[in-house]
Order: sequence, then structure tokens, then C-alpha cells
Amino acid sequence: MFADDDPRLSQLLEGIVRLASGDLQSRIDVSPARDELDAIIMGTNLLAEDLQIIYEELEQRVEDRTQLLHEAHREMQMMAMQDPLTGLANRSALLAAIKSAQDDDGGAASQPVALLLDLDAFKSINDTLGHDAGDQVLITVARRIRDAVRTTDVVARLGGDEFAVVMPATGADQAAVVGQRILAALKEPIDLPDRTIRCGASIGLSIGEAGGSAEDLLMEADVAMYASKAEGQNRLHVFEPGLLLVRRLRSQLLDDLRAAVKGEGLVLHYQPVIELETGRIEGVEALVRWQHPTRGLIMPDAFIPLAEDAGLISELGLWVLTTAVGQLRHWIDEAVVDSTFSVRINISATDLQSLQFIEDVRGVLKETGVRPEQVVLELTEVAIVRGNELDRYSLGGLRGLGVGIEIDDFGTGYSSISYLRRLPVDRVKVDRSLIEGLGTDPSQPALVAAVLQLVRACGLEAVWEGVETAEQAEQLRNLGCLSAQGYYFSKPVPPEQMRGLLAKAAGEVITDNR
Repeated sequence: MFADDDPRLSQLLEGIVRLASGDLQSRIDVSPARDELDAIIMGTNLLAEDLQIIYEELEQRVEDRTQLLHEAHREMQMMAMQDPLTGLANRSALLAAIKSAQDDDGGAASQPVALLLDLDAFKSINDTLGHDAGDQVLITVARRIRDAVRTTDVVARLGGDEFAVVMPATGADQAAVVGQRILAALKEPIDLPDRTIRCGASIGLSIGEAGGSAEDLLMEADVAMYASKAEGQNRLHVFEPGLLLVRRLRSQLLDDLRAAVKGEGLVLHYQPVIELETGRIEGVEALVRWQHPTRGLIMPDAFIPLAEDAGLISELGLWVLTTAVGQLRHWIDEAVVDSTFSVRINISATDLQSLQFIEDVRGVLKETGVRPEQVVLELTEVAIVRGNELDRYSLGGLRGLGVGIEIDDFGTGYSSISYLRRLPVDRVKVDRSLIEGLGTDPSQPALVAAVLQLVRACGLEAVWEGVETAEQAEQLRNLGCLSAQGYYFSKPVPPEQMRGLLAKAAGEVITDNR
């Protein structure tokens, strides 16, 4: 075939060694002879070319995959530092921004300022309009905050309806100006698909200190924000050390409330609802009080918001329902009241958002044997009008049990014939503001008569609350109003005092028990 001393054999061997070592660009020269050995050399060269192509393709694939991995890693980093709903920074990114600003060597003047912001009305929006509407509100709020701050500021959503802004190397006065700009932007109405709402905010401002931690800065801003909420809606409060004591007291009060709800710290007082024509007590409204071991009797305005913030409102509401219906059962067994006597129980918008609430009511009625029509559930006008489909389903389910449904605070801004006619309610409780001038304002009786006519045109009846004088009671009676409650008849009293009130009412109209 070919001679052993053919130099092409050594060239072929050397070429194969180079290829084996990874030099895929190496080629072996082909001689003019074009014999069988050249054919082997040409085949080796073709194999080298194929291997080079395969290798280059593999390299490109590795490069592409590496690029994809880098991009995925960057996306994961962004996701880890970004709020998915609003596109703002999240808590991790905010803490990193604070630390970066604190690590600046510019001294005290370079320390950051933190603004912590909490929406004033978001919970009711979420409860009554649903989570889709709530998400749209959060997206709008995020955009407005971002538009109100400087390009150097970091805006974050910390969760729920809580937002924060970190302003590097900023004085308190300048930060306050930005905070007021945010408040002004959030006061503007927000357009949703079927309505327009307003959603203000409360802001806490904290100034960073050299050597302080990012967590401390946010904690101080949070303390200031709660102070802002206590002062009223749409306000800004600057942190001061004395607020830490307030924070500790609030935290202790919350712990006490949790214990009270689970233990025996809550009590119910009952305010009579009077049949104006006869003076008969037709029922009572159950009103919760907190008998604190050291602070004494605490009114609901002081602890209901605390219960809502802490997620205790449903648990508290179930306690009120169980206790009030149980007390009615006790009065029935003692023959203190008859089968027409009713107890009114306030429920929250949160209760309507829970299908379990219907079962809770069913269970209490079954356990006590109280007739459903003797239990009347009261909801505020705002909650019942703004309710979503789940709320209406819950109302229908409650009506299916046979309990009464009453609109509380009627006339406080949302009253309309259309919703009165379509909602499954039995009666309304007219807000006290509509009878304040009764007895002193000559035009007031006409207003009361018009409201009464409106309510009755919808097939309902009204209870008039806030009656404080004999003249108001007399005028309501003369106008044809059937039922009323207020301090003129009786303040809310403990259950043991109701026996005397019921006995007295059986013989005469109840007089002022203040």
C-alpha cells in the first residue's frame, strides 16, 4: 500500500496527536500523490472539521445557557427586591437602601430620613369592594407616591397598605415637604371601574442617626405613624423619643385585649329600644365594654380599632353574639321578656366576608333555642352599601336563617331609595344627627317626616336613635314614628339592671336614667 518510511505517516501521527490534545484547527497536508494514505489524511482532516464545528456549537450553547442563567439570576434578584403588585422596592431593598445611605461617610448631614405611610381607609375598601379593587387602589397609591418624591428617593411597599420612602442625606424640613406632597396626592379621588373613592394616609417621619440601624429607623417611623393616626386622618408626625412609651403602652393594651377576648374581661351593656306609643321596651341593643383590671371600664371607641388592627374583630364579634343571645335566652327562661322581645347585635363588614359567620349564627340559635326573629343584626350603612357579592350572599344567608337585618347610622351619606329597595333588610336605625334639631329647629320635623316617608315607601320601618329630651320623644311620637332609643329613656346598663327597667316600663313610659 505505502512504504513504512513514507514521511506522511509521521505527519499523520503528529496531526492525530495535535487533534487529540484539543487543537481542532490543526490540519495535515495532503500530498499530490492522492493515494490511499492521502485518503486517510483527508478523512482525518474532515473528522477534525466536524469536531471543530461540533465544539463551536457546544461553546455557543454553553455561552447562550450561561447568558440565560445570568439573566434568570438578575430577574430573581429583582424579584427578591421588588414588590410584585406595585413594582416598588420591597422591605429587603428598602433596608439595603437605608444601610447604603447610613454607610455614607458624609457625617450626620448624610443620614437618611424615613417616611412610613399607612392608608387610612384601606381595610374598609378591601372588605366592602373586594381585593381586586384593593389591588387597584394600591397600584394607584404607589404611582402617586413615586411621582411625589425625588428621583434619588427609594419608595417601597412593605406589605398590605403600608409604604415607605427613604430619602438619603435629607433634612427634616425638606422631608416634611415631600411628605405633605404625598398626602396632597393621596387626597385626590381614585377612579375605580364602578365608583370613585378617596383614600388618605397617615405618615410617620424619622431622622436617621449615625450608628443607628435600618430597623431602628423604620421602627421609629412606625411609632410616629401611629401617633399620626391617633391625631386624625391625613397627617404627618415626626418621631420623638416620648412616643416609644406610647408604643409600649399600646402594645401592652393589645396583649390585654387578646387576653380579655379569650377570658372574661369583656362585658355587655344593654340599651332599651322603646315603642313610642306605649313606652314598652320592645328590645335592647347589646353594646360591648371592656372591664380592664387596672383602667376600669373602657368604651368600644377606644378598643374596637385596636381589635380591627390586631385581627381580633371576628373573635370579639362572635363573643358578643354568643353572650347577647345567651342573655336573651336567660331573660326568656325567667319570664322577664316575651317572645316579641329582640336583641340587636352590631356586626362588622369583616363578619360578612366570612362564610363561617352564617354557621356561627346558626349554631348560636340552635344552642340557645332562641327564635331567629328575636335576633337583629345591625350593620353600618357604609358597610352594607359598599358590600360586594360575598357580602350580599352572606346577607341572603342570614335572612334565610330568619334573623332580622337592620341598617345602622342611616342617613350618614349613602342613603338612597334604590339600595333600600334591593337590600335584604327589615328596618333602619336613623342616625342621631337627623334629630339633633328636633325641638329647637322649626324645620326639623318636616325633615324627620320626609325621612320616615322615604323609609316606609321602601316597605321598612325606622328606629330613631339619640333621643335625649322629652320634647324629641313627643315630636317623634306625634310624627308617627314607632320606635326610638337614647339617653332620655335609658343609658346602656348591665344585664342585672334590665329587670328593673322592664318592670318599670310595664307600668309607665321610661324616664331619664342617667
